[in-house]
Amino acid sequence: MSQHYNSLISELRKTVDDCESQHDLMNVKSKYLGKKGLITIEFESLRAAQDDEKKELGRLLNDLKNTALEIINEKQNSLINNLSLDNKIDVTLPGKNISIGSRHPVSIVINEITEILSHYGFTQETGLEIEDEFHNFEALNIPSTHPARDMHDTFYVDNNKLLRTHTSSVQIRSMKNSKPPIKIMTPGKVYRCDSDPTHSPMFHQIEGLHIDSNINFCHLKGVLKDFIDEFFGRKTEIRFRPSYFPFTEPSAELDIKFNGRWLEVLGCGMVHPNVLRNVGINSKNYSGYAFGLGIERFAMLKFGIKDLRMFYENDLSFLAQFEGLK
Repeated sequence: MSQHYNSLISELRKTVDDCESQHDLMNVKSKYLGKKGLITIEFESLRAAQDDEKKELGRLLNDLKNTALEIINEKQNSLINNLSLDNKIDVTLPGKNISIGSRHPVSIVINEITEILSHYGFTQETGLEIEDEFHNFEALNIPSTHPARDMHDTFYVDNNKLLRTHTSSVQIRSMKNSKPPIKIMTPGKVYRCDSDPTHSPMFHQIEGLHIDSNINFCHLKGVLKDFIDEFFGRKTEIRFRPSYFPFTEPSAELDIKFNGRWLEVLGCGMVHPNVLRNVGINSKNYSGYAFGLGIERFAMLKFGIKDLRMFYENDLSFLAQFEGLK
């Protein structure tokens, strides 16, 4: 090798000898063999070399690089061997504090809601996150020409496959596969094209469904009143407002009085007869109610969180606040 190359190797060897840890050694390796390392940039001289010089120059440069790698690898093996000798356990040393993680606030709220609803006889069901248009739309009285399709801002996988926009599709499959009475809750992820401080492309819903003979709106109001009392406290004021959903009739939205103002927290209604017919249930013999709510919205209200995006940023200082909660 040329004098210049010998000088580089001597300098590298001295620097490597001074390394006391793997971290130090990796920094040296990056300095010499990284993308802009001292040895790496030497290869740029090949571009300007004459054709008859390139073969010999290439051989010298490869020797330079291989020699550098041998020096670094030898030091790395030495550090590993020394570490294994020095890393013996001293039982007389004081123990180290172990940091215990916490449940995510979304998981905490899902657990609380499902526990409350289970007291009223709801059993948990899960389903597909990639759905077809029938189970996500048509069976729920939302045909292809219905304007509600635009409201959902759907992620399509192909012409007929999509990321479900609500967990109502789980209700459809459950009604098709079971005979009344049916009383289920369906927590899970849903997807819509929306993103801002109060909306996310992926979020969590839980929906409730009760199908049986002689079910009416009074049953729905009673369940939701008790549910809100248990989740937010028994002094929480609520009100039902008439609304519209294609899969329920009549439909309503439930508001709670929160910090002095009314906030909408969930939608509900009596299952539309068309939905019952679509899943093979006789709407003359059976009726039912359904309701749905956003988990993140309930978590924001419960914990005073103002920006939905905090749930998904994996900020440990934020998540640590929920340590000890179930």
